[in-house]
Amino acid sequence: MALEIAVDLSQNVPNSLTAVADVERAKLIPRNDYNDVGNQYSVVNKNALADGDAKGKGTGVFLDVYNTNAGTITDVAERKDDIKINKFNSSKPYPNF
Repeated sequence: MALEIAVDLSQNVPNSLTAVADVERAKLIPRNDYNDVGNQYSVVNKNALADGDAKGKGTGVFLDVYNTNAGTITDVAERKDDIKINKFNSSKPYPNF
């Protein structure tokens, strides 16, 4: 059985290393732009919707997987580019029996 030793890592005396660490930690922890007051992230948030920018991918409709406008601007462009060489589409689905 392992011997557990209680270690108290709290610091009661301020020192310069702790001050530097606190400043760096504040810079490294990312800021959350979405909050409960005014800008809550959900399926209808501007940054979640596919409106022609590089952020949103969804349409805001539950299980809307066959919408050709879903995805970022890059997703839509790649989808259109892939249709040129893909012989299957919405009117001729795979597998074609």
